[in-house]
Amino acid sequence: MKRVFLLFVVIAFSCISQELYAQKVAVKTNLLSDVVLSPNLGIEVGLAPKWTMGVTGQFNAWNMSHDRRWKHWAVQPEVRYWLCDRFGAHFFGFHLHGGQYNIGGIDGKVKFLGTDARKLKDARYQGWFVGTGIAYGYAWILGRHWNLEAEIGFGYSYTRYDKFRCAGCGKKVETNKPHHYVGPTKAAINLVYLF
Repeated sequence: MKRVFLLFVVIAFSCISQELYAQKVAVKTNLLSDVVLSPNLGIEVGLAPKWTMGVTGQFNAWNMSHDRRWKHWAVQPEVRYWLCDRFGAHFFGFHLHGGQYNIGGIDGKVKFLGTDARKLKDARYQGWFVGTGIAYGYAWILGRHWNLEAEIGFGYSYTRYDKFRCAGCGKKVETNKPHHYVGPTKAAINLVYLF
């Protein structure tokens, strides 16, 4: 996990070093993820008057009480097309995503588009995922350096996982099982600082 985080930092700083002179860089955090204690950081670079490219990374390594698990890391690069000028008003995005997870012991009471979160109560799932999606969003200009963005994405994720009997310990009961997911792949309310 440290190598993935280091790779994310190197990519982010290489983007900054190429574009910083033109003040085409934004740094952001998704407030929705922050609220559920999943620290995240994103960087976005202007490529052309209506195009930007960015990457967001998220990492959650917290231990929860009562033998519950919700650990993960994820990376989500995205290309955006802005209908007006970049970093303001309406935009459409195309994103990729990938990461690893270890989740279980959580009372998920929802079955949604073929994914049954109710199974998380008595089992733990550990695996990886990759996918892609499209998004729509809007950015409100709050000041010279501050924006607020809202974005929703829809797409596909493929995952492979091992299943364990309980959240904390337990015997492995399934190995290398696939799962296909189609549905929301991104929800963000980003607080953005522009350089």
